[in-house]
Amino acid sequence: MVSVANLALAGAVVAVRLIELLVAHRNALRVLAQGGVEHGRRHYPWMVTLHAGLLLGSVVEPIVAARPFDAARFAAGVAAVGAATALRWWVMATLGQRWTTRVIVVPGLPLVTGGPFVYLKHPNYLAVVVEVAALPLAVGAWATAVVCSVLNGVLLLALRIPCEEAALGVRGRAT
Repeated sequence: MVSVANLALAGAVVAVRLIELLVAHRNALRVLAQGGVEHGRRHYPWMVTLHAGLLLGSVVEPIVAARPFDAARFAAGVAAVGAATALRWWVMATLGQRWTTRVIVVPGLPLVTGGPFVYLKHPNYLAVVVEVAALPLAVGAWATAVVCSVLNGVLLLALRIPCEEAALGVRGRAT
């Protein structure tokens, strides 16, 4: 049986993601017009695929596996997803038009060190890690949580963070 709460959560996450993608697209156009340079184009489609799979798995797996709705698990997951979303929006507010879902850097601009960056080097990625685990766990999609968390870890640690740090001149070189 399909849980209305599970579908409502997935729908809410999709709605927020669509808003974020619109903001990211608008910001990317602005930053590119200011001379921004994009890095990491090769790994970006993998990230998009992972997040689409996360959303799909969070809806389909509980249905196919006939997982029962658990109110306590769901509430904890919603709280974690909400906290992660709040953190991401704090990052977005702090970065302003520099926030995108792609790695685009305007040469010469200083690093942003306010907001959540006072406390964490990569606060947006903490939000992503929490969401990738919490959303499927909230709805009982255990396999989706494990597979997407492992793939997300590989993408972030092996590709995205090194690419972003290199692009920002923090370490290494951009790919």
